[in-house]
Amino acid sequence: MITNQSVLETTYVPKDLEHRDGKISQLATALEPLTHGVGGEHSLIFGPSGSGKTTLAKFVVRKLRKESFGVRRAYWNCMSGSSKTEVLHGLAQNSGIGNHLPRDGTATSTFIDEFRETDDHIVAILDEIDALEDETLLVGLGDLPNVTIVAITIDEDDFFANYRLNGRVKSRFSSAEMIRLRKFTNDELVDILLARTDAGLRPGVIGRDAIEYIADLAAGDARKAIKRLEKATRRVDRTDRSQITLEDIDAVHDEARRDLQQDHIESLGIHK
Repeated sequence: MITNQSVLETTYVPKDLEHRDGKISQLATALEPLTHGVGGEHSLIFGPSGSGKTTLAKFVVRKLRKESFGVRRAYWNCMSGSSKTEVLHGLAQNSGIGNHLPRDGTATSTFIDEFRETDDHIVAILDEIDALEDETLLVGLGDLPNVTIVAITIDEDDFFANYRLNGRVKSRFSSAEMIRLRKFTNDELVDILLARTDAGLRPGVIGRDAIEYIADLAAGDARKAIKRLEKATRRVDRTDRSQITLEDIDAVHDEARRDLQQDHIESLGIHK
């Protein structure tokens, strides 16, 4: 029934990104200078939960890395750790630059120096940027000529109205590339789910009516839709049946909701 399990994961980055062509072009244009060996434009991605903000950032940077030599991706979710040290250590681990440095006992300036001294250019994707304890980190990273920041958060107004934001941070990011995502429509979610099922399930496992039902229940949130698809598929895979029904989708509603909640909890740092 399942031909590629990773396709059913909410963190999976597909080969093609459905219904985000304009946003892909916008972010790709901001990062295009990296293909010529110079820094790109810092970017901010805004949008509601499940609108594909993180997937968009990872998709564009993956494509950029395939087309360019000497570009590294560094990803960190600030909900997992929001202090300067935690963020810098996370970026170092994910990029492979300075991943020999321990988190505890390493000065933040040491991480910064490690990034500065690499010959590669780093695209630092900072998810849930509003969780940062000290936003001056954005200035420290943004001042490095070989670091381009792609910051992700839900609400644009909340981000710029944040009383904690340092004046230099506001000034720096008020001129950043602004990429605004909206919720997916039902038809767009159907296309996303169809692409997932084509890539990860055998033909005939789920009919269009069931896919449309999942999309309708998800109300524009791709993460909820994909999680329901995964749970319904696994439910049927444990039986001797070969097709997902509307009843299967209803039956996994609570399990899918709990799973999404648990995924969120596991992404949090211990103190949070």
